[in-house]
Amino acid sequence: MTIYDISKKAGVSIATVSRVLNDSENVRPSTRKKVMDVIDKYDYTPNAFARGMGLHSLKTIGILCADSSDLFLAKAVYFLEQELQANGYESLLCCTGYNLDIKKNYLNLILSKKVDSIILVGSHFIGSNEDENQYIKDVSTQVPIMLLNASFDHPNVYSTLCDDYGTMFEAATEMIQSGITDILYLYDSKSYSGLKKLHGFCDAMKEYNIPGFEKLIHFYDGNIEHLNEVADFVARIATKGTSFHGIMTSDDSLAIGSIKYAQKKGIRIPKELSVMGYNNSMLTNCCTPELTSVDNRLETLTHQLVQTLLGVLAGEEMPKKSIFSGKIIKRGTTLF
Repeated sequence: MTIYDISKKAGVSIATVSRVLNDSENVRPSTRKKVMDVIDKYDYTPNAFARGMGLHSLKTIGILCADSSDLFLAKAVYFLEQELQANGYESLLCCTGYNLDIKKNYLNLILSKKVDSIILVGSHFIGSNEDENQYIKDVSTQVPIMLLNASFDHPNVYSTLCDDYGTMFEAATEMIQSGITDILYLYDSKSYSGLKKLHGFCDAMKEYNIPGFEKLIHFYDGNIEHLNEVADFVARIATKGTSFHGIMTSDDSLAIGSIKYAQKKGIRIPKELSVMGYNNSMLTNCCTPELTSVDNRLETLTHQLVQTLLGVLAGEEMPKKSIFSGKIIKRGTTLF
């Protein structure tokens, strides 16, 4: 029996178990009783390491993101650092890329810096099978892991995310109800978040019995920052005889590239083509007409994540998952 086992069976963080072992006053009586009941049941004898967990804080949080050039991730890191600073914490940032082995190495590197917790920004850190997620399980036995816009059910792992499925379902429904049913859907990521958006779109099309919508779903494997290449990608789809009067995308950059396609072809937006992006990034105001986009409430997500983190470090019982609904910000690229 280890401190990790105790925390799992009691349903609290490792730091909370350590505070109970050290008779800290900063633990609720109900939580203390829950932990002590488990300790007594299994006749657990703590060692010095277990007693020291969470008591020697350096007030430092590790932050890992895959790509700091990504607008969503960069803005998320900014909000997180501002929230942490406001609460007396410093942060260490590592940009890992998308390779699994490199992500593992960076996670262990930042753990070696004796951080109080680690924040994983974006859903790319969560794999599709247990083996790909084992490195997160391993590190969670030592510090709380906080996930931003991803979900993973495991002890000492806390998720804060936007309901990408429900929000995309709602967005697609609005476009369908406006009279547009031939909707081109573009996405560039098969991450947890990316697939939730895709499934939300598909289920909305199924809900309204739209025939053949699968043929209008296209994965873009290029660099979404190269907007002219995105425009050419849409043009190639159109030249194959594919007809569409609406475009929905998993990211604002894909939507902006789609607008460039329409402008090159003389297609009037929104009269002849409606376009909706996702993330409500600064790009939405950098095109004419301005882009309708889904706001995934990133600032709210980061604020909630840090509040959850502070509660966990203080030994409080915090929700393992916090989910927020996004909202459509209507601008000039849609008529509804």
